[in-house]
Amino acid sequence: MTDPITALGRLTLRLVGTLSGAVEFAGATGLLLWRSLASLSRRPYYLGNWFAQMLEIGNRSMPVVVVTAVFSGAVFTLQTWQGFAKFGATTMVAFATALALTRELIPVLSGLMVAGRAGSAMAAEIGTMMVTEQIDALETLAVDPIKWLVVPRIVAAAIMLPVVVVIGDFLGIAGGYLVSTTMLGARPAPYWEASFEFIATEDVASGLIKAALFGVMIAVFSCVQGLRTRGGAEGVGRATTGAVVASSMAILISDFFLTRALLVLWDM
Repeated sequence: MTDPITALGRLTLRLVGTLSGAVEFAGATGLLLWRSLASLSRRPYYLGNWFAQMLEIGNRSMPVVVVTAVFSGAVFTLQTWQGFAKFGATTMVAFATALALTRELIPVLSGLMVAGRAGSAMAAEIGTMMVTEQIDALETLAVDPIKWLVVPRIVAAAIMLPVVVVIGDFLGIAGGYLVSTTMLGARPAPYWEASFEFIATEDVASGLIKAALFGVMIAVFSCVQGLRTRGGAEGVGRATTGAVVASSMAILISDFFLTRALLVLWDM
């Protein structure tokens, strides 16, 4: 009789600990975002850090985003063509591909790729600074670590992820175009025209709004993981993993609610 009660007690304590940790992490994340937004109204701005992070998040993430976008567009077109062919609707493949890529696939997949590449780097860099007491040194020099480390990453991610998504949209559509014209027998000119004929401004805007918000999520979750790093090299590894997992989950979960909100907004 003691063993089941002991097991139940341990399970309860584990669940309470997990819930407590999640609440603590959410509070730390919200506080960090609030402090970062509040500091935007105060000088200095450290613009050099802003541009350095834009280069890191945008330019250096392009190779993985290019591969993701091209092959996502290609495989989506291939699968859509097979399905639409059963109903004689292959003329709508171009529009369906372009709509899916601009509204959903490219923003989400680009966010996940940037979270894996740039988000992990943010957490690792800030985490290493924490365990080596470099952030304490910044405070000793009267430099606000939030303005120096966090704000540039949030601003850069919010600006550069939409830029990356715009490039990814065109590359994804181009990937679908190549598959359709070289493998599936679609005529080049009509396919290319159909890709943009029915795409509205709000379709592209939805993807860009999502990308900007995903960028903020990636930066905030990665930075808060880095700032909470304890325990040397092992702690840095945990922070890096936590940053990627938290950012990816936030992107996937928030995507549904953002999609719903944007659909209601455009219908108003």
